[in-house]
Amino acid sequence: MYRVLIILIILFLGCKKESSSNIQDSEIETSILDRELKDSIIVSNNIFEISYNEIFEQPNWVKYQVRDIEKNADRAGMQFFKVDSIHTSDDNDYYNNRWDRGHMAPAGSFTDSYSNLLATFSYLNVALQYDDLNRGAWVDLEEKVREWAETLGTIEVEINLEFNSDHIILDTGAHVPTGFYKFLTFPDNSKKCYYFPNITPEKIWDEYEISCN
Repeated sequence: MYRVLIILIILFLGCKKESSSNIQDSEIETSILDRELKDSIIVSNNIFEISYNEIFEQPNWVKYQVRDIEKNADRAGMQFFKVDSIHTSDDNDYYNNRWDRGHMAPAGSFTDSYSNLLATFSYLNVALQYDDLNRGAWVDLEEKVREWAETLGTIEVEINLEFNSDHIILDTGAHVPTGFYKFLTFPDNSKKCYYFPNITPEKIWDEYEISCN
């Protein structure tokens, strides 16, 4: 009888602890939604700088560097994660549709350490990107930039997201970018600029180059 009583007490305390944790998670989400959402929050870490739009649940712009690195980490098993203090998109926005979780600062450019690679999986660094674009011309340019960095040195990259007045808004509330500008600055200060509509690519990556003026 004594042993049964001890077991019941332990189970009761465990349930109380789990309930308390759920309340804390709920309070964090409520604290974000209770305040006024912002159209630009600047977030910086050791791999990127991002202006995040909580209203659109998408980045405004992302800046990062592509370096000549040695691969020390693999993305296998990594999951996208939210940031408690910022209202972002989430898994629901990508469920059963054609939109990929498009990395802005690409995972493949930050495999030099586990922490750097994991940081790219933040929902702060993710945009609603059409799957054919994300897996096609967009990733082809990312790979080309890494090749250039190996021979030319560190390349500065800035991505600006475009939202036309008639851009798509999902039922979940997230806004879909109309397109993506990508600006590259090379070590000799020369530049290359690109614009990708957020649709199935009709050209190869280098045919999306535009004037930097």
